[in-house]
Amino acid sequence: MTTTTLTRKTAVEPRTIETPIGTLALEGTDDALTRVLLPGSFAPGAGAPADDRSAGAPSAVAAAAHQLAEYFAGQRTEFDLPLSLQGTPFQRDVWGALAEIPYGHTIAYAELAEMVGRPRAYRAVGQANGANPIPIILPCHRVLASGGGLGGYGGGLETKHALLALEGVLAC
Repeated sequence: MTTTTLTRKTAVEPRTIETPIGTLALEGTDDALTRVLLPGSFAPGAGAPADDRSAGAPSAVAAAAHQLAEYFAGQRTEFDLPLSLQGTPFQRDVWGALAEIPYGHTIAYAELAEMVGRPRAYRAVGQANGANPIPIILPCHRVLASGGGLGGYGGGLETKHALLALEGVLAC
């Protein structure tokens, strides 16, 4: 289970890290991680985030980079990071429920809707899942379409497949 502290601080300091799925951008402060941008969701070049190895990475961003490196190396199955999430109360409920999905397991959107006490709101849950500002750490990739299909993913289905394969859910 992911341990998180949900706060409302909004100042960000972006950094990038290289991972097996491509470059991730991490935004946050010393107090909390605010966003993880998946490969292809930000434009490298002008205005691109600084590399995480540069001096002065905020504490929460440096901790996230370290824990993500462990995750991709197969050494971490849970994250323990302070998070600051901006969203509606319903979205934050959904994002909090994502943190409860264990490593190496998947659930359907309908199951996630039940977890947040709104069993008929699976479409709204899907929209909140798609708006998740901290993918991987809040593992929206572990939510599948009914019938077990991959469904969609903001980082693309290839990325979702790679994350699930890393966790041993899918064959490579």
